[in-house]
Amino acid sequence: MQNLFSFIFYIKRSKADKNGKANIYLRITVNGKRAELSISRKVEVSKWSTSSGKMKGSSSEAQQLNKYIDSITNRIYKIHQRLTEENKLITAATIRNVYHGKDENKKMILEIFENHNIQMEKLIGKDYALGTSERYKTAKKHLSHYILHEYKVEDIPVTEINNKFIKGFEYYLKTVRNCAHNTTIKYLTNFKKIVRIAYANDWIEKDPFFNWKATLKTVEREFLTQEEIQRLIDKDFTITRLNLVKDIFVFSCYTGLAYADVKELSKNNIVIGID
Repeated sequence: MQNLFSFIFYIKRSKADKNGKANIYLRITVNGKRAELSISRKVEVSKWSTSSGKMKGSSSEAQQLNKYIDSITNRIYKIHQRLTEENKLITAATIRNVYHGKDENKKMILEIFENHNIQMEKLIGKDYALGTSERYKTAKKHLSHYILHEYKVEDIPVTEINNKFIKGFEYYLKTVRNCAHNTTIKYLTNFKKIVRIAYANDWIEKDPFFNWKATLKTVEREFLTQEEIQRLIDKDFTITRLNLVKDIFVFSCYTGLAYADVKELSKNNIVIGID
C-alpha cells in the first residue's frame, strides 16, 4: 500500500513565552493521519520562516538551529526508508515512536494472538473445548489474511488497532471471506479478547473495542417434518458413501447428537441398556 508521507516544522505563535520565543514542533503526516512532537528548541517568533520551516537569517544561532533541523529531517527520512524496506506498517505514530526509540519492544497483534492460542490448546479438556480452540485459530487466520490484504505486511503493532481497523476487519469478513453476520460477530468477539489481553497488560493505552457492541441476529432455523425424514429413510442411493451419510444424518435426527459427537462415536459407546 502506497503511503502519502510528509512532515513540517512549525511553531505555535500564540503560545510564545514572555521573551517572544515559541517552541518548535515537528508534525508528521501519513495518509492524512498526524503525529506531533517537540524538537526541544525555541525560536523568536519574528525570526521564524513558516514557508521554509527554519529560522531566518545567517547568524551563528540561525545556522546552528537550522543544522539541527536538517539532522532531524535526515533522521525522519531514514526511519521512513527503513520501515519501507522492512515491509512494516508505516503510520505517523510509528515514525514518531521510532524517533523516540520506543519501537524496540512493541507488541505485535498476531504474535499476541498466537501465544494465546498456544496456551488455550494446552488447556483443551480442562478449561476449553476443542471447538473453541479451533475457532480462535480460524479467527487468527482470518485476521492474518486481513492484515496482509489491507496493509500489505505480515503483522502490525497492537497499538495500531483502532475503531477503523475493527470496522475494516468486519467488512473484510463479510465481503472477502463471505462470512454471515453472526459468524463475523463471533470472530470479532474472539479478536476482542486478544485486544483486551493487550489492554490488561498495558501494551495499549485504551481499549479500541470500548464502544463496540456485538449484536447477533435471530436466525430462524428450518427443520424437517416426519414425512420428509421418512422419505429420506426410504431413499436408496446408488453410491455407498451417500447411503452412509444418510444413515448418520438420520441417526443424528433421532438422537439429537451433533455431528461432532457422532464423529467421535466408536463401537465401545454402543451398549445394551436395562431397557
